[in-house]
Amino acid sequence: FDAGVPFMSAYIFSTENWKRSQDEVNKLMSLVLRLLSSDLHLFSENNIRLRILGSREGVAEKIVKAIDNAEETTKDNTAGTLALCFNYGGHLEIAEAVQKAAIAGEDMQNITPEELGNYMYAPEIPPVDLIVRSGGDQRISNFMLWRAAYSELMFLDNAWPDMTKEDVSSIIEEYNNRNRRFGK
Repeated sequence: FDAGVPFMSAYIFSTENWKRSQDEVNKLMSLVLRLLSSDLHLFSENNIRLRILGSREGVAEKIVKAIDNAEETTKDNTAGTLALCFNYGGHLEIAEAVQKAAIAGEDMQNITPEELGNYMYAPEIPPVDLIVRSGGDQRISNFMLWRAAYSELMFLDNAWPDMTKEDVSSIIEEYNNRNRRFGK
């Protein structure tokens, strides 16, 4: 946010992550709970708004309450928005948006992308400009598929926790030097 980026997103737990070992899932849930409770003051102190994108289905009640509290506590923060994708899958987001649009009575034969976009998780979050994939993997792993249509992609070998401010500055510099064409 210090570099002037108003929106950032992070994939903290995918719908597919439930298939990992129970021990690993438990550890990840503990980290998420800590982030949304014990560490919540960091977001308030830095005036960062939290939005948690994903399904609440199958999520422990204490985590759902922590999500609701984190969003409520930070809703008026204005220095930037951090969208945390938790129990999130891009395919699921699109499927649920279609379901919500149909339930709302939309004309599904003639619905536009803009109209369908209003049914996505947190529709106020803009399209993704840049996806940075760390850890040496070169895939997007079902991440924000709807918003990623014209995203620039960058793949890094180092893991996200090992990144420095200098790494982030280099990423932003490279992004700023790209010629975005949006399909043109």
